[in-house]
Amino acid sequence: MAVSKQLVVFDFDWSMADQDTDRWVLEVVQPQLRRKMRELTDHVQWTDLVAQMMEELHARGSTREQVEEALRIMPFHPAMVRGVRKLKDAQSPETTFLCLSNANEVYIGTILEARGLTDIFDEIITNPATWTPSGMLQVRRRIDPSGPQHQCKVGCNPNMCKGEELTAYLERKGTKFDRIVYIGDGSNDFCPILRLSSDDLVLARLYRGLDKRIKLEGEAAGLKAQSSSTTLHAFKIPKNQKDQKNVHGLNNRIESMMHYLRIAY
Repeated sequence: MAVSKQLVVFDFDWSMADQDTDRWVLEVVQPQLRRKMRELTDHVQWTDLVAQMMEELHARGSTREQVEEALRIMPFHPAMVRGVRKLKDAQSPETTFLCLSNANEVYIGTILEARGLTDIFDEIITNPATWTPSGMLQVRRRIDPSGPQHQCKVGCNPNMCKGEELTAYLERKGTKFDRIVYIGDGSNDFCPILRLSSDDLVLARLYRGLDKRIKLEGEAAGLKAQSSSTTLHAFKIPKNQKDQKNVHGLNNRIESMMHYLRIAY
């Protein structure tokens, strides 16, 4: 099938970026709060927990500047910057980028600005966040807990159903894409990939939630892995550089993946 228009959907943490923003900021600025977050993970809804940690971070005297600097230095592979830029600039196929993330607006926006990628995404669908005049970051759920909730039965987090968000975006956009490429890592990325067609692709980071759910539930859900060596090469995005016997190969691997998405077939 010839591909003239494609939509590339990126999760952000551990998909476009090489870290988890929520955990990284605390690890850099207040490691004690990172440990407290780990203890509370099973007891507090995640977005609410991030909001709570930001309040405590501010109460302990940490500043907006410290948070922003932590985000600017967060690992983000230079090959990813080159790859998405080349794909965005290529005339064929015409590529639209969408971000579907459980991070927040401030984290993603700060990192994209630091990497010169503020013009990449057509939309960024994530949790809202704003700075107060005193320098505290206020993070809120995308879906207000006091209002109507999503109807997902696949296992999405209460703050957002990525499957419903993807469907709503496609309806708003009104564009017929020849192919959708979904790049993700978490178990909450499983719902949106169930809404893709046989012409679409999923690039899953190995050993994390999405990869595990595909292996456990994918066949029953009708998902089929491509068998070509090129596609499998694109699938094999490592969890981190420690997983690579040859870490220098990661550079070529990311750019090869983006080059593959420029091939109309």
